[in-house]
Amino acid sequence: MKILFLRVAIIAIGVPILALCIFLLPKIAIEAIGQLTTSGANMAYVVLGILLIMYISAIPFYLALYQGLKLLNYIDRNEAFSELSVKALRKVRNFSAVISGLYILALPLIYIVADWDDAPGLLLIGMVIIGSSMVIAVFSAVLKKLLQEAIRIKTENDLTV
Repeated sequence: MKILFLRVAIIAIGVPILALCIFLLPKIAIEAIGQLTTSGANMAYVVLGILLIMYISAIPFYLALYQGLKLLNYIDRNEAFSELSVKALRKVRNFSAVISGLYILALPLIYIVADWDDAPGLLLIGMVIIGSSMVIAVFSAVLKKLLQEAIRIKTENDLTV
């Protein structure tokens, strides 16, 4: 039951981002492309740059969610203490770090839009995405290390019995 809840939670995390990528971001891109012919062309390039980074960051985001689902499958099959779980956690860590790196690259562009639109909250949103991705990366790295240690102890115990 707990594993099912976590699977549903992972899917519930992924669906809004998919909706954002399919419905909202294309509308923003179309509006930005429409601005290329007017006086706001420079700002349109900045917005398109941010949108490009957002779309690129969706790839590691969904790959990390997939690794989370794989990890839940390992737990469900009583293979939680295996190298497969360690690999899944390592991939989650790497994908989270990539997302943080992409948004660190986007932060100057977000600053330009926030300054232009007089919306300092935009910069805060970018920093929250970076911070939360880094927290996930660090947390999965710690879990990976703990899991490796548990596997080592389990292997030693299996060899002594």
